[in-house]
Amino acid sequence: MNPPELRFTQCLRRFAGLALAATVFCAHAQTFQFAVLGDLPYGDPAKVGAPYRALIGSINRLQPAFSIHIGDFKSGSTRCSNEEFHTQLQHFSLFTAALVYTPGDNEWTDCHRANNGAYDPLERLAMLRTMFFPAGQSLGQSPLAVKSQAAQEPAYTKFVENLRWQHQGVLFTTVHIVGSNNNFEVRDARAVSEFMERDRANVAWIQEAFAEAQQSGAKALVFAMQADVFESKSIWEDFPAHSGFRASIGETLLPLAAAARIPVLLIHGDSHTFRFDQPFSLNKAPINNLTRLEVPGANDMRAVQVSVDTRAVQPWAVRLLEAWR
Repeated sequence: MNPPELRFTQCLRRFAGLALAATVFCAHAQTFQFAVLGDLPYGDPAKVGAPYRALIGSINRLQPAFSIHIGDFKSGSTRCSNEEFHTQLQHFSLFTAALVYTPGDNEWTDCHRANNGAYDPLERLAMLRTMFFPAGQSLGQSPLAVKSQAAQEPAYTKFVENLRWQHQGVLFTTVHIVGSNNNFEVRDARAVSEFMERDRANVAWIQEAFAEAQQSGAKALVFAMQADVFESKSIWEDFPAHSGFRASIGETLLPLAAAARIPVLLIHGDSHTFRFDQPFSLNKAPINNLTRLEVPGANDMRAVQVSVDTRAVQPWAVRLLEAWR
């Protein structure tokens, strides 16, 4: 038999091993997942409604911390009616966790089209703000507490849709930047006026996000919006003067991301092609801490699960989610 001292030493070693294992487990438990989707559902509700609800069911089964819908909850050729808005609000209520939504162009900027019902885009935008952005919280069955730009910045009380929240050391921010060149339509004076006001708000909100990340010691930053910001690029530059993304992205987000010492993830949709890459540069130098995730959409009825581990140099891992039926 082992002497008592040896047995005691072995016991301590086993206890230390268990403690170390528990520490490692707790460290791993700090990782989390969230889901992202957008440009969905597109098409005839009789055909796409059931698959879309099945996709939401797939997301619910994964039990993410929350989900983000990056806009375009209808196609660009369907009506912008109140009935459509209510249908999509009901879809958002099917998410068992929190659902954070940021608008797309199909919900308002393109609603002047005849096949959309020839609505006034600014009236539709006002309706979106009224219906989809309850004060201080997200949508979904278990809403998140969120900060809105309307509540945080007195100069921008209109912008209830620009939201921010923290989760396990990561700061999340939605920014109302949409396709159709961000509504920067120079042939329409009302559109230009709306764009200019929202662009100033977006620039301020992005700046505030980086400032809060620094002040709070955030380990990473995530931005979510609808637009593919390369849609207006020229052969000479990514953000020429006619681009609706020049000030908010080219002159604000990119230099702030390049100067930040933490990973930054920019999530968008709009082009309906799944991408996970690092396409951004500043002064011809790649921004190595800025990653882009574009979600699929339209005819590609899938979402993306994002796993986050802030201890890693590249904290983001993604996988596509199918609809389970």
